[in-house]
Amino acid sequence: MFFMSRAHRRCARVFRDGYAGYEPGPWDRGDDWMRHHGRHHGSEEEGFGGFGVRRPLRFLAHKLELDEKQITELARILDELKTERAQAAVDDRRTLAEFADSLAAETFDAAKATAAGDRRVASSGRLKEAIVRALSQIHTVLNPEQRGRLAYLIRTGVLLM
Repeated sequence: MFFMSRAHRRCARVFRDGYAGYEPGPWDRGDDWMRHHGRHHGSEEEGFGGFGVRRPLRFLAHKLELDEKQITELARILDELKTERAQAAVDDRRTLAEFADSLAAETFDAAKATAAGDRRVASSGRLKEAIVRALSQIHTVLNPEQRGRLAYLIRTGVLLM
């Protein structure tokens, strides 16, 4: 049992951190397993952030071969996006609490449920705007080859938006 849990941690760490030169061994469960467990068991508090990897800056610096100036700018952009995603998570928890409160009352509170739904829509809109702004800023920071590699990582599901 100890060996399996150790292998599990190694596999998860490798896929999250994007170690260079890593070759999967027989103990690894593969990309599909990590995507499933990374989405459902990782959280903002654990550092998954906006791009679905544990250390997105280090991962992107390696995969895109970023220089120091690009790393600094990308760190600022990702930090802003992480803050907005954290606020969206708080709004989502408030929304769920208000939905539950509207159901728990003696009579259904349609006004409270509507307000909760409006909060969710507004939060989603702010997050959408933050993602579009971040992508625009990232576009200006990267050169065409790096943008192509980043697009490939997003398209293939290696990075999650």
